[in-house]
Amino acid sequence: MRVLCAFPEAMPSSNSRPPSCLAPVALFLALLLHLFLSSQAGDRRPLRVDRAPGLKEKTLILLDVSTKNPIRTINENFLSLQLDPSIIHDGWLDFLSSKRLVTLARGLSPAFLRFGGKRTDFLQFQNLRNPAKSRGGPGPDYYLKNYEDDIVRSDVALDKQKGCKIAQHPDVMLELQREKAAQMHLVLLKEQFSNTYSNLILTARSLDKLYNFADCSGLHLIFALNALRRNPNNSWNSSSALSLLKYSASKKYNISWELGNEPNNYRTMRGRAVNGSQLGKDYIQLKSLLQPIRIYSRASLYGPNIGRPRKNVIALLDGFMKVAGSTVDAVTWQHCYIDGRVVKVMDFLKTRLLDTLSDQIRKIQKVVNTYTPGKKIWLEGVVTTSAGGTNNLSDSYAAGFLWLNTLGMLANQGIDVVIRHSFFDHGYNHLVDQNFNPLPDYWLSLLYKRLIGPKVLAVHVAGLQRKPRPGRVIRDKLRIYAHCTNHHNHNYVRGSITLFIINLHRSRKKIKLAGTLRDKLVHQYLLQPYGQEGLKSKSVQLNGQPLVMVDDGTLPELKPRPLRAGRTLVIPPVTMGFYVVKNVNALACRYR
Repeated sequence: MRVLCAFPEAMPSSNSRPPSCLAPVALFLALLLHLFLSSQAGDRRPLRVDRAPGLKEKTLILLDVSTKNPIRTINENFLSLQLDPSIIHDGWLDFLSSKRLVTLARGLSPAFLRFGGKRTDFLQFQNLRNPAKSRGGPGPDYYLKNYEDDIVRSDVALDKQKGCKIAQHPDVMLELQREKAAQMHLVLLKEQFSNTYSNLILTARSLDKLYNFADCSGLHLIFALNALRRNPNNSWNSSSALSLLKYSASKKYNISWELGNEPNNYRTMRGRAVNGSQLGKDYIQLKSLLQPIRIYSRASLYGPNIGRPRKNVIALLDGFMKVAGSTVDAVTWQHCYIDGRVVKVMDFLKTRLLDTLSDQIRKIQKVVNTYTPGKKIWLEGVVTTSAGGTNNLSDSYAAGFLWLNTLGMLANQGIDVVIRHSFFDHGYNHLVDQNFNPLPDYWLSLLYKRLIGPKVLAVHVAGLQRKPRPGRVIRDKLRIYAHCTNHHNHNYVRGSITLFIINLHRSRKKIKLAGTLRDKLVHQYLLQPYGQEGLKSKSVQLNGQPLVMVDDGTLPELKPRPLRAGRTLVIPPVTMGFYVVKNVNALACRYR
């Protein structure tokens, strides 16, 4: 090969001349530059620079978790359930013995089951043994002739069973019940919107069915007694409650108790207000009724189950805590996020809405800690939307963002228990529909129960926040919570950590595990909508596989997707999921 120009190996001195061949090379480069500029003379636009594929997604998020000590320890029954007394009115209480319904409830145990709602204060107990003769209600003749006869025959069959009384109701019977419930739903809605409620009769047979459902499902029953039965001096009339207490004691039913539901609304419901001081005296009276009954002498008592903590409600709570703060085992209140009559699907993605709960928690904690520091606080009867919810929204995948964020936020801020209203048959806020099919929030709750333990851990992130702008509140669209993995889950050794992540961004987010989580094996449980409806879907998929009950009526196996150790977590847009970080050997999680 011929060498056109050779450079000396070293320059002998600073005044040495360059080789003679550099001149033509420089001339050649100048010519190339001239030709390039000439070709660009007709187009003065800047050259397009392609970004690297990952550059558009902003900063990589680094995530670590404090593993030495938990910041909170919540109740083992943290995620609990509620049944509304309306199931007496529309007939669904007769079907609580359904094998499929019991299986679904058992999947969420251990938990409390609160029997209460707006109709609590219109509930009257009667010790009747044959409810078929006293049952009324609208409907054609075949309801009275065939349907109720079937109910009685079903009751007789249940009585012959030992232990848990489980029934397999024929499809025809269930179809007739759905028709009846649809008619009664209109009646119940009319009562709700007019704020005028008719009395409900709870028979001994009905109480037996309710307790059988709770006991067979591994749930502890909390019964809310009627507080609106009043004497002329406005004190509580306990006659009906005492009859119920004596009957349940004779059956040795293990029950905890409450008195009333949203007492701040009594004036609008019955034209009779009950202030906090009087309500406190009513609770002391209930405690005195329980103490002589051997089985209930140490029964737990919860209350006052107030509504949203506005000014007048806080005043009621303050009066109650002065009188009966030491009487109750936990202080309870309710929360509703949205007006169900005007809700839109995008409302469930608003961070401002997700954060409304935090301020309420602080208001409740301030009053409680003034009188009884350290007293447990429960959020009872949480619903995403009011007025019974909105079809295809409150029961859709989209509503899960509010529900999962509620679970994370409450645990982080020290709330001991949250009770979901309702497990079954309450408008469209329920976890299970009238075909006994689980809805998206049920699957979300099932994953939470299987993977999340009671110990809450502190999360540390870097690269998450954008630069604040004056006058603008930065709210997190990427929400990350961490707990010790449930020690009852034998698929994971103690010391493992479970993250649950909500991504409300319209783009995917990348998370790199750092510190104690670095280079650990991760199991992914990604929950996404299934079907063409998108966020409005009532079906979900886990790691790409649709979640449905097995043909034999059992729950499916929740299979994780293993991720390679050290791999960056990629969170798809507008999704939520759980991530178990295995073998972290976290000190906070090694012991119960």
